[in-house]
Amino acid sequence: MSSRNAAAKKEILNRIRNAQKLAGIDTSGYTVVRNYQTTSDISTDDLRELLIDRLVDYKATVRRCTSEELPQTIASVLRETSSTEVRYAEGLDPELFSQVDGTALPDDRSTDPRELDAVDAVVTDSHVSCAETGTICLQSNPTNGRRALTLVPDRHVCIVRMDTVVHLIPQMIERLDRRLPTTMISGPSATSDIELERVEGVHGPRDLIVIVVD
Repeated sequence: MSSRNAAAKKEILNRIRNAQKLAGIDTSGYTVVRNYQTTSDISTDDLRELLIDRLVDYKATVRRCTSEELPQTIASVLRETSSTEVRYAEGLDPELFSQVDGTALPDDRSTDPRELDAVDAVVTDSHVSCAETGTICLQSNPTNGRRALTLVPDRHVCIVRMDTVVHLIPQMIERLDRRLPTTMISGPSATSDIELERVEGVHGPRDLIVIVVD
């Protein structure tokens, strides 16, 4: 956190404490209760179906495959969406893109993020996903890519491996590295702020394709 942000945070907290004093609220002995549910006995099959149900409800496209079928599935998804200019997170295995029609290149973090607007699709892995809310978490690392990689282009193909899927939000938060930037995705980017009409692709991809890998 920058010194400017730290100073702003300190000022906000001071104002809250002063307001509590003026209101006669004693917080000296207050303890935050953190009895979150962090375990679940849901089966893998039920976990998968719950995640897919949530993703579809959020208007994401979902495909299933095994690890062996992943290169073929990626190529099929890109072919079906006419995506020939592709960028992928630099830490992904290039062999995953051996069957892709067109050009599939690893992302170069040194390039201007605005150049990503010209690609047809991007492909990344994911860090952890919560089935209960259908939320996919990406962290800034070689397999998930830089944040711009999944926020600038119009189509995001996201790989979700079942061994990274958890049931509950506290389980998801436990797996996140708080030192890294995190992007949480629940379906394609959309807003209904203007006259309650849903508009997709406002602040991220309008097309989210999730490949669930068993």
